[in-house]
Amino acid sequence: MSSPELTPSGPAAFDPDHYDPETLAVRAGIERSQFGEHSEALYLTSSFVFNNAAEAAARFSGATPGNVYARFTNPTVTMMQDRLAALEGAEACVATSSGMSAILSMVMALLKGGDHIIASRSIFGSTQQLFANYFEKFGISTTLVDATDIAAYRAAVRPQTRLFFIETPSNPLTEVIDIAAVAEVAHEAGALLAVDNCFCSPALQKPLELGADIIIHSATKFLDGQGRVLGGAVCGRKAEMDEVLRFLRTAGPTLSPFNAWIILKGLETLSIRMEAQSARALELARWLEKQAWVERVFYPGLESHPQHAIAMRQQSSGAAVVAFEVKGGRDEAWKLIDSTRMLSITANLGDTKTTITHPATTTHGRISQEARDASGIRDSLIRLAIGLESVADMQRDLSRWLAV
Repeated sequence: MSSPELTPSGPAAFDPDHYDPETLAVRAGIERSQFGEHSEALYLTSSFVFNNAAEAAARFSGATPGNVYARFTNPTVTMMQDRLAALEGAEACVATSSGMSAILSMVMALLKGGDHIIASRSIFGSTQQLFANYFEKFGISTTLVDATDIAAYRAAVRPQTRLFFIETPSNPLTEVIDIAAVAEVAHEAGALLAVDNCFCSPALQKPLELGADIIIHSATKFLDGQGRVLGGAVCGRKAEMDEVLRFLRTAGPTLSPFNAWIILKGLETLSIRMEAQSARALELARWLEKQAWVERVFYPGLESHPQHAIAMRQQSSGAAVVAFEVKGGRDEAWKLIDSTRMLSITANLGDTKTTITHPATTTHGRISQEARDASGIRDSLIRLAIGLESVADMQRDLSRWLAV
């Protein structure tokens, strides 16, 4: 039997410019083999067979398109990349093995020794570690600035500045950064703006439409949506994504076909999940604000959030992560977490199951106390990533500690 040939029932026959995001989430990127499968096929192969030596040479050189080796080309991964690019409105997407490897691949592909990064101080703890402990070794320096202070971004610019990196909303305090304003500063400096769109996903926020150049995803989170696999992605213009793909081809932080297939299935329900989880998050955040044992609630959908107006301008909802400070410091925060019976005590987020974590000792535990203080991550802080359970059950679970 001959090997299956893919037919373009994806990008060539399905123009993403003519469809709404909900349709793109289930239709974009599909390419069918000769067998005419309806669901996206899972291609578990490390290599691909060529008809002759000349075809192999042309594929390896890039003279003709097609699959070469699964470290950097695979039909299932390509379908996932094309679908996510369509959802983000990007020219191209490169999938990677995790969200952190997406950041690594972007920086290694687009920057060099002597270059300078400006990043918001509220970026994820592992991202801070990557910038400070590893990129610094190769001569790429980073300046951290207050996330929402646009003047601070402008003041930090150097002649060597090549990249601005922000995460909005931030993890875990849900700070919202004015993407258009930072994009203006970055472009004035001749630099690129990369936005970590993990918390919102393209269902709620489109950074490229607001002036960003690159989008970073931890597909592990809302894109998969059920806590099943690791994955990452870099989206943007084809010119920059070609450079990222060259790094991936050489260094190999590759997304597996199986994980790509799982994420493809997750993307099909992204819009309805984000809508439902965001609605639950807003209801729970409003309830938390009324509790006497809560010091403060952090959620962009609340009118009390300092960047509420910006969030409502550039997001379609407040998203699905709520953070709050409990009165009594770490002891009381741990007591609350330990008393829960339904919520999952884990650092992951974006799942259909609500998760609860203590950021100061988990996700941000490896950064210094000084850095945590500067980022506003106190020992009394608890982060909730809202799933699809009933809000009443979440409320009951969070109230158990009062009886302990």
